[in-house]
Amino acid sequence: MKLIFAIINDDDVRGVTDALVSKEIQATRFSSTGSFLRSGNTTLLICLDDDKVEDAIALIHSHCKRRKQILPSSAIGGAFSTFPVEINVGGATVFVTDVERFEKF
Repeated sequence: MKLIFAIINDDDVRGVTDALVSKEIQATRFSSTGSFLRSGNTTLLICLDDDKVEDAIALIHSHCKRRKQILPSSAIGGAFSTFPVEINVGGATVFVTDVERFEKF
């Protein structure tokens, strides 16, 4: 068994969770916040048999796209300057770990 931790931008999470549900893949979701932009994320915990991990990652990948966003530099730590800065947002960060024991009751 494997445990997938998928940290997903809030703009992308609806498509991911809908796709997971359509494939009958269960996930636990909770809100999280990134430290750089302090923007909203959702973290999904997905426990699967080893042979289903690549399918789940492919679903996540197909619904999470990086995109560019323009922000004032003060929004990302520039204390005195307000010139616009282009940054990449969206996408997902995915970790896969082994599960020693899994129980559901």
